[in-house]
Amino acid sequence: MISTQAWADARLLWDFHQMGHTPRPCSVGIGLGSHDLGVADAAVDLYRRGMMPLIVFTGATSRTTQALMPRGEAAHYRERALELGVPDSAILVELHARNTGENITLSRALLEEAGVEVSSVLLISKPYEERRAYATARKLWPEVEFVMASTPMSFEGYVGSIGDARLVVDMLVGALQRLLIYPTHGFMIRLAVPDQVREAYERLREEGFTSRLLIEDEEARC
Repeated sequence: MISTQAWADARLLWDFHQMGHTPRPCSVGIGLGSHDLGVADAAVDLYRRGMMPLIVFTGATSRTTQALMPRGEAAHYRERALELGVPDSAILVELHARNTGENITLSRALLEEAGVEVSSVLLISKPYEERRAYATARKLWPEVEFVMASTPMSFEGYVGSIGDARLVVDMLVGALQRLLIYPTHGFMIRLAVPDQVREAYERLREEGFTSRLLIEDEEARC
């Protein structure tokens, strides 16, 4: 059972993790691999709206996706996009990235190899990963303008789609921890975190929402 306070704190983190960008036409869209096919659906919707002429899907498999997406996250995203009517000529696939940093660097290399000139990227992620992905992309590809996008969804709606409220809160807490510690290791730019968000994060940690936290000796290696 999740307390009323914990639910309010989680909703605060959910809202903070989203950048609130308005989608606009960009040179390319990059869909970040994960367990969530909603990322592919969001990319297709943006493509249909004329927001980009080309989509890069990026992602290998992980412990959480190898059973669900055995051919690689990006491959399954591509198949989903093809099912929804996106032409194969409008899709590039990067199948080796195993974290957000590699998503950016390997997608960049793929686009350079394909001769695609990039001045702006519509970066598509899970809703609660927007801020983390933005901070990572800005660090690794600073000369490009990034516009964040995800499936428009309320916190309650996302919890319902996952079916495990505690897991969702754990993921929100883990994503914020990385925003706090990764800049120190040079993995992303530092973005301001309001005091009320930090306080909500600390309360959730104290209540035991910790399954997605990095332990200290892992922090220096990630």
